[in-house]
Amino acid sequence: MADLGPLWLTLKLASAATLVLLVIGAPLAWWLANTRSALKPVVEALTALPIVLPPTVIGFYLLILMSPNSALGGFWVSVTGTTLTFSFTGLLIASIFYSAPFMVQPLQSAFEAVGRGPLEAAATLRASPLDAFFTVAVPLSARGFLTASVLTFTHTIGEFGVVLMVGGNIPGETKVISIAIYEHVETLRYAEAHQLSAGLLIFSFAVLFLVYALNRRFPINVS
Repeated sequence: MADLGPLWLTLKLASAATLVLLVIGAPLAWWLANTRSALKPVVEALTALPIVLPPTVIGFYLLILMSPNSALGGFWVSVTGTTLTFSFTGLLIASIFYSAPFMVQPLQSAFEAVGRGPLEAAATLRASPLDAFFTVAVPLSARGFLTASVLTFTHTIGEFGVVLMVGGNIPGETKVISIAIYEHVETLRYAEAHQLSAGLLIFSFAVLFLVYALNRRFPINVS
């Protein structure tokens, strides 16, 4: 029987990363969808970097950024007495950065599809920009929120290179399911690797199937 500890740790990490990215990714996607700033291409490129960069490159620079010798890592040690590297918090920060495109890009597309018309109509009814965002833009972008959340969650579950470099392989702390599978294969424990891999494969397929089925069953008309 495979050890389920890495599975629960992975689900915890993916859930936390998705929730944090919903909070910070939605405002960023909204800004990207509506701004005319010259900085927009720069921000879009920075957000999309994790898609094109090798995970080892991202993991290396995050490892340097969060090391106790850096400003961020040193500050964290002085406040908490623990390091960001080889910790769950460090894994979470790395996952947020690495999965950001999978949250921001679908939301940006969804917000762009809504357009300015519904928001201008809300403004004529004296709705504030914040009120219009939550009562008009968010409901009309529900499919985008669903897609972005699922993609972020499943992408975080499948992380390997970044989490290995930043978190290592500490049972109960940083040993997520992808690391556990690699360890089982490396030690020729194929039965345990198969159990975890098959479970992850079935889970990922079921989640994606559910998303596509819901998107077809409940289409949203923004016209």
